[in-house]
Amino acid sequence: MTAHRAGLACFVGRPNAGKSTLMNALVGQKVAITSSRPQTTRHVIRAILTRPEAQLVMLDTPGLHKPKTLLGERLNDLVREAWSGVDVAAMCIAADSPVGPGDRFVASELSRARRGGARTTYAVVTKTDLVPPPVVAERLIEVAELGAALGLEWGEIVPVSAVTGDHVDLLTGLLVEALPEGPSLYPDNEVTDQPEEILVAELIREAALEGVTDELPHSLAVVVEEMAMRDGRPEDRPLLDIYAVVFVERDSQKAIIIGKGGSRLKAVGTRARAGIEALLGTPVFLDLRVKVAKDWQRDPRQLRRLGF
Repeated sequence: MTAHRAGLACFVGRPNAGKSTLMNALVGQKVAITSSRPQTTRHVIRAILTRPEAQLVMLDTPGLHKPKTLLGERLNDLVREAWSGVDVAAMCIAADSPVGPGDRFVASELSRARRGGARTTYAVVTKTDLVPPPVVAERLIEVAELGAALGLEWGEIVPVSAVTGDHVDLLTGLLVEALPEGPSLYPDNEVTDQPEEILVAELIREAALEGVTDELPHSLAVVVEEMAMRDGRPEDRPLLDIYAVVFVERDSQKAIIIGKGGSRLKAVGTRARAGIEALLGTPVFLDLRVKVAKDWQRDPRQLRRLGF
């Protein structure tokens, strides 16, 4: 009989390398929010894949980058803390752009972090559905050269597409094989250990990121102030009341989020509510407000208030 395996795998990479989309594909449902905007992920999200023979706990981390704000520094600290305690690391490198300085920065950091340990490190070339096979082949060669240049020994270099599912099962198998033998770390029915308030706030932020200008993504933060089932509702007609605030850094950004006559904020609420209802399986009343927290990304006090 094969011994049961359980442990932690960490996805790392530069911003917008496809980490969150890939983790959602591996676990088989949406746990982490996704966006075409870099630095969408701001928390270490755990997704739990349980099989009869193994339990794989995957950590999706913010994109590692050279920070320009205190928020950026704290996000980088989260990444380094996350990968210091995992059993296997997977560095994600997008197939739709050449290996560049951002990838080299992450790989060099990962190389330093993994020295002295025998833990496995895989390279995962993501978004292979966006480019033709010859370009994927070029990227695989570049990734191999990157590892050789930094003394980073890849356990495997795996091309995957989270969209088409190509090689997702192969990657899952490789991650599981690298885990130590042991009992499960979480109950079998859990897919994440994130509090519901955090998941809801992230879904609201994901909806708010749709179609915004380049200046806004880094300035958006969402806090759920209250979340509770409404009293006095019939059992067959429950309603979850959620009161949340979207924070921005300037009055001009507040106007963009609200839109003419409140049209944009209404659209954000509609998108977010659909995602929340799908996640929690109950009808939702969502109250959204927008507030200005001036230069919160650089203010330690406001960062603490917003959960960073």
